[in-house]
Amino acid sequence: MRTIKVFKFGGASVKDAPAIENLHSILRLYPDDSLVVVISAMGKTTNFLEKVLKAYYHEPDKVESLVTELQRQHEQVAIALLPDPGAILDRLHKLFGQLREELAVEHSNNYDYDYDRIVSFGEMLSTTLISGYLNVAGIENTWLDARRLIRTDDTYREGHVDWDVTIKQIQDVVDNNPARVFLTQGFIGGTAENLTTTLGREGSDYSAAIVAYALEAESLTIWKDVPGLLNADPKRFPDAIKLDEIPYEEAVELSYYGASIIHPKTLKPLQNKQIPLFVKSFFQPEEPGSVITTCSLDNPIPSIIVKDHQTLLTVFPRDFSFIAVDNLSELFAVFAKYRIRVNMMQNSALSFSVCTDAEPARLKQCVESLQGKYKVKYNEDVELVTVRHYNQETIDKLMSGRKVILRQTSRATIQFVLLS
Repeated sequence: MRTIKVFKFGGASVKDAPAIENLHSILRLYPDDSLVVVISAMGKTTNFLEKVLKAYYHEPDKVESLVTELQRQHEQVAIALLPDPGAILDRLHKLFGQLREELAVEHSNNYDYDYDRIVSFGEMLSTTLISGYLNVAGIENTWLDARRLIRTDDTYREGHVDWDVTIKQIQDVVDNNPARVFLTQGFIGGTAENLTTTLGREGSDYSAAIVAYALEAESLTIWKDVPGLLNADPKRFPDAIKLDEIPYEEAVELSYYGASIIHPKTLKPLQNKQIPLFVKSFFQPEEPGSVITTCSLDNPIPSIIVKDHQTLLTVFPRDFSFIAVDNLSELFAVFAKYRIRVNMMQNSALSFSVCTDAEPARLKQCVESLQGKYKVKYNEDVELVTVRHYNQETIDKLMSGRKVILRQTSRATIQFVLLS
């Protein structure tokens, strides 16, 4: 098996023609490396296709105008990139024809299934356009269909990977093709029946980790609009500090608590094969960025993670009995059924609370399921603040003037639920 580097470019790094030209300039810095390049949908395309899907269900008369607008956006990028974009425009036209065919069919009433077959077009469009441009611009590449590489079950919108089949499919394609550069989609996979699935929102990082694991890659680099891993969101905290190097375990903790720079499922396959993960700036590609690898964590600084639009859900037994192991088992079974992600939890003798950012529809179903046996109270649109390696100075700074409705402290982490 040859040595390969895996690169992942997110939506912001391919949002328009100048951004795609910048991607081209980054790839030119690696003329002798074998690369697998994993690419997300362009810019806000995923959000736009979610809008198309909503119209498909509720306002079908608006679907065609939305698709036409999305097609115009992609065609404009192709025209801006190339003096003669005819071949790329033809490929885009074919893809938009397929999208229109999907939307011409009556929706299935299975929203997650329809989500995957419609929203997945974002990655197909971006990679088709970018692959064609790179071939013309001097970086020959082989386009790969991730739906034929990453095998999942039929858990739509959060497909579970069949690792044995996936590894074989990825290795077979790459090992039997002499190309130096391969280009494929993030976020999407496919079932044994050739139905399209997605890996969860922001799942392109996970896609890249799956590819890196399968190929035992030298490294995975995620290209971002920040100089590396930061201890806080720079949009909220202008004094955020770059973390040059952190161990896998710390990165797992940060991603678990919601650090947006890394998808929560990305790190496990990398850690299993000790594949370093670099986070680098696509604005300053020659700077070292940050790396997640096997190392010690000396003198850690506080890392701050803020999650908006949370719901604090508190459950009480109707008969005022204690919250016991049987209750907790039952509650978590309900959460699992409705795929409720628990971002924080706390129990007392008579209640159990969770903080979640679950979709409103799923959360409503969950609450209705619980209300037969439990009394349920909830606070909507609260804010969850997590601090790893906290100190009093950081806590005082964050909590000044804020109303705390729940607090939880452990040795290394403190969490607050705040009224927005």
